[in-house]
Amino acid sequence: MGKKLMVLLMSLFMLVALAACGGDDDTSGSDGTGSDDGSSKDVPMSEAWKDMDPEEIEGDLTVITNRTDIVDDVFQDYKEQFESKYSNVNVTFEALNDYGGDIMPRINTQDFGDVQYLPTELPVQDVPNFFEPMGTLEEMQEKYLGVEERAVNDTVYGIPIAVTYTGVVYNKAVFEEAGVTEIPQTKAEFLAALQMVKDNTDAIPLYTNYADAWPLTQWQGAVSTTAGTETYYNIDSLEDPRPFEAGDPHYDHYKLMYDVAEQGLIEEDPLTTDWEASKVMMNEGEIATMVLGSWALGQIQGAGPNPDDIAIMAFPNDADRTLFSLSGDYNISISKFSENKPAAFAWVDWFINESGYSVEQAGGISAAKDMPLPDTLADAEAAGAEFVMLEPSPEELKGKLDAIDKESEVGLWMPDKKQILIEAAIGNRDMSFDDVMNDWNDAWETAYNKVME
Repeated sequence: MGKKLMVLLMSLFMLVALAACGGDDDTSGSDGTGSDDGSSKDVPMSEAWKDMDPEEIEGDLTVITNRTDIVDDVFQDYKEQFESKYSNVNVTFEALNDYGGDIMPRINTQDFGDVQYLPTELPVQDVPNFFEPMGTLEEMQEKYLGVEERAVNDTVYGIPIAVTYTGVVYNKAVFEEAGVTEIPQTKAEFLAALQMVKDNTDAIPLYTNYADAWPLTQWQGAVSTTAGTETYYNIDSLEDPRPFEAGDPHYDHYKLMYDVAEQGLIEEDPLTTDWEASKVMMNEGEIATMVLGSWALGQIQGAGPNPDDIAIMAFPNDADRTLFSLSGDYNISISKFSENKPAAFAWVDWFINESGYSVEQAGGISAAKDMPLPDTLADAEAAGAEFVMLEPSPEELKGKLDAIDKESEVGLWMPDKKQILIEAAIGNRDMSFDDVMNDWNDAWETAYNKVME
């Protein structure tokens, strides 16, 4: 190859490389770091839109959601409210039945709406390739809960549309009839309260929903409350190859499930329970308590004529701190390729701070730290409960807990082993609580040594 041809090819290569770099700069100028003409190149769009008059913000905005159940009514109300504030924006919605499965094929086409949710199927390191930065992790953590989960290189690309939690959903009227005057906080107080319900009312003290099985998995969401620390679940538990020994949080946590069943404080025949019926029964005062996530509050409140009787309390525990461990829902995000970024940021801000979605439709709390807690948590807050995000696993331990759980077949988030626990407690299996825990420990230790070697 001649020297002139070599020089020409190298020059062409450099031009292509520079064009590619320039394209990235142009894209970030139009989608995040300033305007297309470079007049405000140092101001990211996540901040620039706030200085615009609502009348200046315009465009046809496509918002993609997973809520096929409310896209034709609740979301149409959102559209009306938002467009009354931003009159030059027209919002349309697209609801996906299988959100992750439906949106992932569209990611590489760059045609996935203006506003959507960060798909959990997308490797977190690839998020910056497709989604618009919303701010630094440090500044966003001052304003919002749960933004660290999908952050990349200390940059946030999404905000949880709701933050959910697990506790004990209870019927206040049943407690009052039973003579329970204060929210039980310790395990002993909880067992005593359930006994008062059994003695003084016709209500079932605690409904396990054994037959449907999956409701038993909800207990796992409150393990951090039993532990009394936000570091237990993702960090501390991985230091112990046998986490179901006496005195361990998991042991103490599931001992309460066993004790409630053994003492006859559950439904008379667990084999005939029914989830859909249980919501109505609880609303009408036939059930005192169920261990569930906050998502269930709205369903139970709406299942009958007594929504004001239904509230949620922290899982009973003997720790020094009473925690509601919080977990982020889908993260609302903005396409890096959107041509309507000011409108997209306006929608995200309005949806998180003004729509009421997190409480009214997701049964959680808002990710915005300055938003008040819902009324259903007022008593828990007054009793001193803390609301905390769990500490994530350090990089070297990420995925280890799930791997051990899968390998061991203990199934922390599966119902099978919990059903065995109930069966042992009511005498349908010739096993003590410690027998069950020893089985879990042996399986876990074998898997732990394999995964952590």
